[in-house]
Amino acid sequence: MKFTKMHGIGNDYVYVDCTREEIQNPGETARFVSDRHFGIGSDGLILIKNSDTADFRMDMYNSDGSQGEMCGNGIRCVAKYVYDYGLTDKTEISIETLAGIKYLKLVVEGKKVAKVRVNMGVPIFAPEQIPVIAGKEPVVREPITVCGREWRMTCVSMGNPHAVIFIDTPVGEFPLEQIGPHFEHHRCFPARVNTEFVRVLDRNTMEMRVWERGSGETLACGTGTCAAAVAAVLNGFCERKVTVHLSGGDLEIEWSAADNCVYMTGTATTVFDGEISIP
Repeated sequence: MKFTKMHGIGNDYVYVDCTREEIQNPGETARFVSDRHFGIGSDGLILIKNSDTADFRMDMYNSDGSQGEMCGNGIRCVAKYVYDYGLTDKTEISIETLAGIKYLKLVVEGKKVAKVRVNMGVPIFAPEQIPVIAGKEPVVREPITVCGREWRMTCVSMGNPHAVIFIDTPVGEFPLEQIGPHFEHHRCFPARVNTEFVRVLDRNTMEMRVWERGSGETLACGTGTCAAAVAAVLNGFCERKVTVHLSGGDLEIEWSAADNCVYMTGTATTVFDGEISIP
């Protein structure tokens, strides 16, 4: 299998051009290539395919083999791949995902894509669509008991489910490995959940760590960063345009008042190309 290792501010995936080759067991392949000791090492596997409804299609698999609906950092890298590797010469493209079609603008420097601005769509607040078991809509500052402590969660779907928790201490000091799995598998989340632990620094700046469903802690989560920005507005903490500091770098998020869509801007980086035998 030919592949390219790429990352969006540290959220790394193995990318395969499935316009040219076919992957028979993507879930099993994702588990194998994601292993950081015996595989390539990644947060998952992303397949780039042809689409009948958009310029391309992105299929995303987590490191545990489960399929995800959408990946914000991953879709930026898909945009870089299709341009840099000559699958398109357009700087505005559409990509089909399980969370719908996303529209992207590519910033090209020196004939390579350096940054990508993604229209991530309209945030979803209906509990049954996130999904989350809750008694109100939107789910803002709703109490939830995890690890014997009551937290306040704000729940948003950006094509996949997110529970945003605002904390007062630096995110680097937060015991994410202990708390994150208990949120992911909490009975309130029928499809499990991605959990963002966020500290607001000022009206335009936040810092965040994330526990991703099916992958554990990752250095960044694009959809999670969008969800965190929306949650900050809903709670009255931030303006509609913010910079979010993540472990792997920064993302710029804008929740537009004009069209209600969330726009994410960030880098995309190619690490290396390779070929591997799949068992």
